[in-house]
Amino acid sequence: MKLEEIQEALKGERLDGWLFFDHHRRDPLAYRVLNFEPRSPVTRRWFYYIPAIGEPRGLVHKIEAETLNALPGKHAVYASWQEMGAGLRALVGGARRVAMQYSPKCAIPYVAMVDAGTVEMVRGLNIEIVSSANLLQYFDSRWSAEQLEMHLEAGRGVDRIRNAAFQHVGEALRTGRGVTEWDVQQFIRARFSDEGLVTDHGPDVAVNANASNPHYEPRRDACSEIRKGDVLLMDMWAKLDRPSAVYYDITWVGYCGPQPPAEVENVFDAVRNARDRAIEFVQDGARAGKKMRGFEVDDAARSFIASQGFGEYFFHRTGHSIGSDVHGTGANMDNLETHDVREIIPRTCFSIEPGIYLPRFGVRLEVNVYASERDARVTGEVQDRIILL
Repeated sequence: MKLEEIQEALKGERLDGWLFFDHHRRDPLAYRVLNFEPRSPVTRRWFYYIPAIGEPRGLVHKIEAETLNALPGKHAVYASWQEMGAGLRALVGGARRVAMQYSPKCAIPYVAMVDAGTVEMVRGLNIEIVSSANLLQYFDSRWSAEQLEMHLEAGRGVDRIRNAAFQHVGEALRTGRGVTEWDVQQFIRARFSDEGLVTDHGPDVAVNANASNPHYEPRRDACSEIRKGDVLLMDMWAKLDRPSAVYYDITWVGYCGPQPPAEVENVFDAVRNARDRAIEFVQDGARAGKKMRGFEVDDAARSFIASQGFGEYFFHRTGHSIGSDVHGTGANMDNLETHDVREIIPRTCFSIEPGIYLPRFGVRLEVNVYASERDARVTGEVQDRIILL
């Protein structure tokens, strides 16, 4: 646990402390930030409080008294609910503004780990609860140099597999060998294993109207055959099978034929230009030392798509934070699903992936952007033309 850094961050946010709470491992963020593994099952509630000044302290149930032993500070115990209430009051005694894994109106669901009843209980102590979203981004979303290198290595592997997957489809079309979305998904999964890559699910391989469903995933018994004249979208994400590895997440589009219809080219151009405007916004801002917030990046892409007459067909955020989970806890590039006012901070990574989803086909182009102190870069290959198969 980075105690000194946490306390400095609390002072910077003008907070009295950060209150962690868990029951039955509902909050994985707490364990990641505190960097500990409980020494007993977590079947009872525990609290751990880090004040901006002073020693941290905990509160645990008597039958799981060893839960917080790996963490510094004194740990009081309770058995009854009355003792828990009194122990919590003593734990945060004197505090007025405290961070918790809470998000007002659940605007950032990735942060909203504390249940409403616990929020009510803490507020009943005359404490103002502030979202820990900014703190979490600083302590859970920033990458180490090793994680960046693992991301880049995973990216090289995924880019090779993506190229091979499109070639696999092209060969099947040329030889007349039938191939389905499911077949290609399994081809990619096998190559992931060969490259030492893992993923939580997917990838998404989708043709035509299926590509208009951003979270489509083929199944053996529910998939389409890939035929000449189809628009083909592949969305794949994976990380190295190593501790602390982080994801690489991309989407590319192809056309099964020598020349795409004008409508497909027009939509592809609109998505590509929207993506590039968002990338340019981030890169220009980073080089100028400008503070940028997630919703502003979304605006850069969304306003261009709207100007091309496709605004209603772009119905998800422009991008998401990337970490050890493919959807991380940092700032999202979002002014649609939420109004994400969090700043893009150095050593974080996120996707830029605008899309247009018409009834007959969809196009999405996704890259990963890593922000450093005074720069931002796309970490892998970038698609500028439709792949012809």
